Amino acid sequence: MDPCFDEFLHVPARLSVLAVLAPADWVDFGFLRDAVATSDSALSKQVSALAGAGYVEVRKGQESRARRTYVRLTPEGRAAFHRHAAALERIVAAARLPADRPD
Repeated sequence: MDPCFDEFLHVPARLSVLAVLAPADWVDFGFLRDAVATSDSALSKQVSALAGAGYVEVRKGQESRARRTYVRLTPEGRAAFHRHAAALERIVAAARLPADRPD
């Protein structure tokens, strides 16, 4: 297995969250929920796990009368996502190589 493959990030919900966050700064929780097509509670669980690992930062604020939650990648989370994505690309590339077969 590629040493940069991250079992923690390979959980589909976590990988999806990081993929949405990667090109952005702060992302609204509702947008993130819709983008990864999950429920509030399932997303909250994954965001908490990612925050506990130091991969994301959560900010809560008040806009008008509504409380809003925002999420963004930490520098460590961004680096971990890029390492893991590169590992996945290497795995896929290796699978595309022709197999050595005796004639």
